[in-house]
Parts: sequence; C-alpha cells; structure tokens
Amino acid sequence: MSIFGSIMSAIFGKAEAAPAGGSAAPASMPSGAAPLSNVDVEKVLTDLASKNKEKLDWRKSIVDLMKLLGLDSSLGARKELAKELGYTGDTNDSASMNIWLHKQVMQKLAANGGKVPADLH
Repeated sequence: MSIFGSIMSAIFGKAEAAPAGGSAAPASMPSGAAPLSNVDVEKVLTDLASKNKEKLDWRKSIVDLMKLLGLDSSLGARKELAKELGYTGDTNDSASMNIWLHKQVMQKLAANGGKVPADLH
C-alpha cells in the first residue's frame, strides 16, 4: 500500500469504527475505490491526539501527523510520500517539503471524501 493509502486507511478506518449503525466500508481503501463521504478528519485526528501521551502538532506538522497515525515519519518515508504526491521541489530542503506535504495530504484527504477545515488545506 502507498504511504498516502496508509494515511487514508488510518483516518478513514478510525472514522468507520466510530459511528453506530450505518453501512461500513472496508477499512483499507484501494487507490481506485470510491471516496467515503464526510469523514470528519479533524474529529478523528483530534480524538487520536487526545489519547496519545505525546503532544503532537498534527495540524501543522506532517511528521507529527504520521506519528499520530502510527506510520513511519522518517525522512526517507516523507521523501517517498513526496514522490507519490508529485513533489517537484528539492527533497533535501525538508522544511519546504514538509510544509508542502502537509498541505497536499490535507487536500487529498478532502478530495477523497474527508471533511477537512479550510485552514488545514
């Protein structure tokens, strides 16, 4: 599974476990799957953060977002995510790449049915 696919699965899978009743979709969505509608990304991530002993700034940091989801947040993993998402900048400038990655991940979550506040993408 792609790194972005893992991010989606971690967020949308958590959202599917939360609602009572309703139809459940598979926890891991293949890349060609229809988007889930109205998954409240902010609520899912805020809930995860409240249960995490580490204070993670997932709203601004791609590293913290990946850590919160239990994913590899190493520079190598972030470079791979950047490649997946079409980053054309210098991957050795990790600060710029990280800002771009966070914005792209939030935009792609929104494009795939996630409800993401405007200030996050």
